[in-house]
Amino acid sequence: MNQSDYPQPPNYGGMPPVALPSSTLALVSMIAGILGFTLFPVVASIVAIITGNMARKETRAVPPTASGDGMATAGIIMGWVGVGLAVLGICCVIAYFVFFVGIIGASGGFNN
Repeated sequence: MNQSDYPQPPNYGGMPPVALPSSTLALVSMIAGILGFTLFPVVASIVAIITGNMARKETRAVPPTASGDGMATAGIIMGWVGVGLAVLGICCVIAYFVFFVGIIGASGGFNN
């Protein structure tokens, strides 16, 4: 069996489309979003938001200079969720201390 025995696809001419490289900022945004949940809660979440928005400008430019819009969007979402969880945690800590200061004040302090 020769390769010439099989029908060949037609050659329409022209160059095939070139795949765009992935955006480094999109990758940084997604990694920072993951780190925002694990090692560096507030700082990495803010980095994920900033670099994700910068990457979306790259991927949505006309003509696009890089691919990776999904990674940028994932980084932005994880960044905002991380910031929201950090704010919620800070509010819980403040409520905890206000609650116990109120209990101690209502019971007459530490002397009783």
